[in-house]
Amino acid sequence: MTQSSLFTIITITLNNLNGLKNTAASIHAQTNQDLEWIIIDGGSNDDTPEWLKKTNALWISKKDNGIYNAMNKGLKLANGKYILFLNAGDTLAAPDTLAELAEAIYTCSIVPDFIYGDALEALTTKECLYKPARPFSKPALGMFTHHQSMLYRREALTDMHYDEKYKIAADYDLTVRFLKNKDKILYLPVPLCIFESGGISQQNAQLGRKEQMQIRKENKISNTFTNAMIYTIQNLMWKIRQIAPNFYWRIKSKK
Repeated sequence: MTQSSLFTIITITLNNLNGLKNTAASIHAQTNQDLEWIIIDGGSNDDTPEWLKKTNALWISKKDNGIYNAMNKGLKLANGKYILFLNAGDTLAAPDTLAELAEAIYTCSIVPDFIYGDALEALTTKECLYKPARPFSKPALGMFTHHQSMLYRREALTDMHYDEKYKIAADYDLTVRFLKNKDKILYLPVPLCIFESGGISQQNAQLGRKEQMQIRKENKISNTFTNAMIYTIQNLMWKIRQIAPNFYWRIKSKK
């Protein structure tokens, strides 16, 4: 790991050693290793601390104040040009994902401040569904792709960090604020990550939607009526996902 690494991958974890090992295998399998890996462990009481001692990642194992507090710790340690959050259990979509990203960066006519792509969502250990990203130009509709398929140029982030008053949607808040004055944006129409279902954002989906509603209001990206409509539609789509998952995925999935 060097200060000139193209990528910084930040992984937060708590008592999820199996998931962390899956993430590690994905990172180690990358054909492009121009990266630094930072692991922020919230003081796990499983075998994670012992496993961390054997890894070449930069790591901290200490009790924190939640997901976004851990992410902010990772941001402070990052030295790579582009930052990607890949939490324990999440993986890169393929062994050449970072190589594809590097080629896109080096051949781009601009220096992108923000890069995003599609995602795969792992419903089971054997089934993944393709979730294409929506246009970034419509942030009021919510996260346009999974956070694990977004890369932020570190220098463009300056001193921005996650607002820890949000417990579920601080990633949405940061992305909305970050993109307000950015026009150097690169979209790759390929999956960048495999997102592990069942995490805290899905366990607390209702709180996440309420926080997104507040974020839209605070950032003035929708009027009161539109904000309420988006919230209602999000609730409806979540209910459809629970009641009729096959129909939901026909709407959401590319293939």
